[in-house]
Amino acid sequence: MELVSWQDPHLQEVVWFAVCCRALTLLLQANFNPLFLFFIFPQALFNLLIPDHAADAFSPPRLPEPGLWDLLVEWLLGGLSRWDAEHFLFIAERGYLYEHNCAFFPLYPLALRVLAEGALWPLQRLLRLRSRLLLSAVLLNSLFSLLAAAALYKLGCLVLRCRRMAFLAALLFSLTPANVFMAAAYSESMFAFLAFSAMWQLEKGQSWLSGLLFSLASGARANGLINAGFFLYSHSKCFALQLQGGSGSVRRLLPLWKQILSLASSAVLMCAGIFLPFALFQYYAYMRFCGAAISLEPAVPKPLLQLALDKGYRLVATNGSKPPWCSQRFPVVYSYIQDAYWNVGFLRYFELRQIPNFLLALPVTLLGSWAAWTYIIANPRHCLTLGLERRKSEEEGKPRAGFCCPAVFVYVVHATVLLAFGFFCMHVQVLTRFLGSSSPILYWFSAHLLQEHEPLLWSEGTDHQTAVPCSEKSLRGQSGSCGKRTPENPVVRLLLSCRFITSLGKCILGFFLSFWLLGLILHCNFLPWT
Repeated sequence: MELVSWQDPHLQEVVWFAVCCRALTLLLQANFNPLFLFFIFPQALFNLLIPDHAADAFSPPRLPEPGLWDLLVEWLLGGLSRWDAEHFLFIAERGYLYEHNCAFFPLYPLALRVLAEGALWPLQRLLRLRSRLLLSAVLLNSLFSLLAAAALYKLGCLVLRCRRMAFLAALLFSLTPANVFMAAAYSESMFAFLAFSAMWQLEKGQSWLSGLLFSLASGARANGLINAGFFLYSHSKCFALQLQGGSGSVRRLLPLWKQILSLASSAVLMCAGIFLPFALFQYYAYMRFCGAAISLEPAVPKPLLQLALDKGYRLVATNGSKPPWCSQRFPVVYSYIQDAYWNVGFLRYFELRQIPNFLLALPVTLLGSWAAWTYIIANPRHCLTLGLERRKSEEEGKPRAGFCCPAVFVYVVHATVLLAFGFFCMHVQVLTRFLGSSSPILYWFSAHLLQEHEPLLWSEGTDHQTAVPCSEKSLRGQSGSCGKRTPENPVVRLLLSCRFITSLGKCILGFFLSFWLLGLILHCNFLPWT
């Protein structure tokens, strides 16, 4: 039975708050009339008052020349087409023309092209393709952000077994420090929706639907491959708990070798489905850049060919010239691009000149590390046994609730792996959006800290004792005051009473809000950000 439904007032409040935050985001980045906005929202002048930084980033020429309506779309939404968004929009418009475009996976550009050529097709007489793609990105990312917030709330209700914490975490997601990347033409919103939905379906026992969603997620971002660990852990835990079910139940089980064979085949099949989009995309890139040489001069506009010459971009194989990765034993273009173009690798970012970027990543690094440490201290035996030991509370049918409950273990491991990999092997400043779009832990732990330490959230219906399970009736929305009226938004309550909240609460909300706002100011003007 569903723990939550779309009639749940908490879910409705989550969606409404997400709508308001997304609308405010679009307004603040826009290039509206400065005189009008000076009296309404002065922050909306970011793109006008702060000149665009001359960044050494991918910026292809606009072809064909934009018309009046195109200029209007660029004026209103141009702040969402900076940095990597240029890659996604270019791929959606012209395909994988340059080698380094292959660092960006195809599902999101494909979705943009389908919407631009489908629902927005009637606008083709007014807008060129790129303008329709940018408009498609705004529409799709707004939708994916709302759905991701809803999926996170439903996932939290199942895993945390506490509606209040799940509610607060989903609201915090709408104020995510990675906000600008959820709104811009990036794949973060799509990935968050697919990943959170897949985790939710897996918790419900819908393995095949979960596998499909995880597979789609790996077609949007490379770190979707790590999600295969959820399937491996789920099957291993199910098998381990069956073996601990008692002698009577063991006799009724299949022979041990059949159980192992069934577990292994199921896990291999699911993991193969998750890895398939990645493998197919690498094969596509190999055929495109390592296949038979073809002449593209007639097909590629001269300005794009000139851009390749000026910047040293490698085009599809011409005149028999092939990139070095084609001759590797395992020709994986993704890892080659990360190495050759962006110098991504173990400890390569540990340089003195990168200290500002490490400072940018410090808040999310501390929060993620604190979350893992808190969980380990609260559940040392559970962590040592990898959560594969049947707990007495589970046998009695009264599992612990809240952030430190047993079900959170696999999510803590997942977030910790992402954090460690991102800190030591990636451009560290991307950690905020890397974790913010991939793991619920950032939001669950922040909600846990706020509920534990904020007296304003200890009033009726919002107990501070997050370790106490929510009643089954409350979880199902069948009784309790919170199920009969529109719930109060705890985030808004804290913000309106910011003078009375604790220092910890100010730090958490300050982190979320400052990154939410600074991202808009800097990213939308081509200034370096996370």
